[in-house]
Amino acid sequence: MTFKKFEDILAWQKAKSLVVTVYRLFHTNKDFGFKDQIQRASVSIMNNIAEGYERRSNNEFKQFLFIAKGSCGEVRSMLHLAEELEYITLEQKQLLVNESEVISKMLSNLIKTL
Repeated sequence: MTFKKFEDILAWQKAKSLVVTVYRLFHTNKDFGFKDQIQRASVSIMNNIAEGYERRSNNEFKQFLFIAKGSCGEVRSMLHLAEELEYITLEQKQLLVNESEVISKMLSNLIKTL
């Protein structure tokens, strides 16, 4: 599996889509600490994929993919809290949790191929 640029990586594309959704969903949220944390965690997924790829070393790329995978878990954790605090609906939470799980699985597969 060879990519010419990080933008070709499907996990990065899906992570970017997740970031856009998170930003749109929480843009009016007044809990600025919460909003900042979930936005930074979601951005961390796509940025770690990009940064790891640009390192041009499979070992470093793997390391950054593990960090991105950890950020997927952080986003999911915060989504559970967001639903509990009634910042989002159960349906919104499930949609984003599912997206995050798909990205996490894609990252695991990418790690295995490296």
